[in-house]
Parts: sequence; structure tokens; C-alpha cells
Amino acid sequence: MLNKFMPIFMVFIFILSACTTTEPLSESAVFSSDEPVNPTGKLVVYSGRSEPLIQPVIAAFQAKYPQVEVLLKSGSNSQMANTLLEEKANPQADVFITTEVFTAHALSQEGIFQPFEPEGYQNLPDTYKADDASWIGLTQRMRVIMYNKDTVSPKELPTSIFDLTDPKWKGQIAAAGSTNASMQAQIASMIQLIGEEKTGQWLQGLLDNKVTFFGGHSDVRKAVGAGEFKLGLVNHYYYYLQLAEGSNVGIIYPDQNPGEIGIISNATTVGIISGSKNPTTAKTFVNFLVSSEGQKIFAESNYEYPLLQGITLQKNLEPKDDLIQANIDLIQIVNQFDETFDLIELVNFP
Repeated sequence: MLNKFMPIFMVFIFILSACTTTEPLSESAVFSSDEPVNPTGKLVVYSGRSEPLIQPVIAAFQAKYPQVEVLLKSGSNSQMANTLLEEKANPQADVFITTEVFTAHALSQEGIFQPFEPEGYQNLPDTYKADDASWIGLTQRMRVIMYNKDTVSPKELPTSIFDLTDPKWKGQIAAAGSTNASMQAQIASMIQLIGEEKTGQWLQGLLDNKVTFFGGHSDVRKAVGAGEFKLGLVNHYYYYLQLAEGSNVGIIYPDQNPGEIGIISNATTVGIISGSKNPTTAKTFVNFLVSSEGQKIFAESNYEYPLLQGITLQKNLEPKDDLIQANIDLIQIVNQFDETFDLIELVNFP
């Protein structure tokens, strides 16, 4: 089964089909949140997030702990996950930050992370915690439709992701392709919500509608902002980033009407690498990411939804409590993730 997928997917196929059952860790095996007063040394951070979205919080961490040298290596979730698997016998990273839950959960099944409960662990939602404390959620992101206000009138706006297959939008939509982790997560979520057949029909509808697929959402938001496309399917904060650059763009939180699926969301996560060369400083870093200080940076710099309660959102960001969110079981989705890639291959989704 492995050889029928492109290399970008192989980490998921490997970790989800080759998982072995492991005994749960005892409570004593979970690392405490105690940290050195003055953490020092090199901290190697692997990130599935692009550098501009993670640099602000790293810069703040280094300002607080100037004796720590942070080395950041960014790439796609798949690339970074593959690297971690290849380096498992001799880990080079201390921390991994992902763009979604599925990669984190799958890697935890391979023993890539060491359990750790950061300070304030009990204040973070259980939905975005590993059962064995091997990873924890950082921020939540919503899947939205952004549009160019110069080319789309209010009366013709779509209200659902399923409207994106309407022929009236043919050739006028941009989205991230199947190698993008957020798109993969959306497809997996849709399979759980509406079934594989209807999800396949939606994907085929996007193809029939001549949607242009990019490698990432930054290209999508910029293309919509420039008026090259009328609509773009993105994580919500890409709209706000484009708006901040002065583009005349709008946002649609889809599927909010009675009987619709609700808005699909996911979360970024972080985990400490098992065998980290600097675990104490890694613990300090994770503590910082989930602290009110770190969470505030994600909210202010990236327009994200912090998972820690009580953090002030960016101005104009729709409170997530006002949104009807899709009812999905993240862990169940992870365990069925191979179906997502089977479907992507079946419809030849780019």
C-alpha cells in the first residue's frame, strides 16, 4: 500500500498503518513542569508552520531567556514528520510544532514524543490533549472562505463550503492542494461528517469547477487579495493577515445555518522529542507557548484562537463561542486517516 502514494504522504501512511500497540505510560513517566531558573544552551525547534507565523513567539521567548539559542527548522508537516522518524535513533530536534492534530497523534504512536504536562495543563481543553500527555494543542483555527470585495457582491456570497462547487464560481476559486496538512485535515473531517462518498463528490466538484490549487495558504490569500481569484478556502487567520496588508477582502464563516455541518476547525500542537538533547529548556519553551504570554502572542500576531481561556482576541476576530462548530472526533479521524489518502488518490485530487 505504501508505494501507491506520493512521498509527501508517506509519513502518514507509514505511521498510521505501521502503528503498534504500546503499553500506556505510568503517571510517574510523565515529565513534570519544573524548569531551570535560567535555561541555557541550544534549542532545536522543528515546525510544520511557516517561519513568519512562529517567529514572533520564538523572538519573545529568546528575549525572556537570552541564554537560549533557538534554531528553527521549518517545512511541511510531512517533511518534518519524516525527518523525525528518520532521526528517531539519534534525535536532532528538541520540540516539534505542527499545523494540525493528526500528525502529532500519529507521531506519538511511534514514540517520537516524551510525555510532559506543562504549567497550566489543566486549564487547556481536553479535546486538544494527548491521552498520555505526549502532545498538547496551542491554538485553534477555523476553515473559512475569504473573498475579494472588489469582485464579489454581498448578494452573491456563498454561505457553505458546498457552494464552492457551484458552476458560477468556475475558475474563480483558489485553495491549498492535497499536500497541505490543513486541507488533508479538512477532507478527513468531512469524511467523518458526511461520509466518504459525499466527500468524494465534493472534491470532484472542486476539480470540475477548475479550482486552482496552491502549495500553501499564503499564496491563496495573496492571490485573492490581488483580485486574481474571487474566493479562497483558507484557515481564518490568513484572511486577517491579508486584510492587515490593506487588501479589500471579506470573510465568510461557512455552514452556520440550521441543518448545516458547522464550521470545520483544527489546532496547532506541540510536543517534546523523546531523546531531546536539551529537555529542560524544551520544557521551558513549551511552558512559555501555553502561558498567557505565549498565547497572547499567537492571538495578537497571527489572529489565532488561543486555547487558553481568558486571552483577548484580535479586534474584529469572530468569537468562536458565537460560531456553530462541526461536531467531530479528532482521535477517531486520526485512526481512519488512511481513508483520506485513499480518497485523495481515487479522485486524483492535486
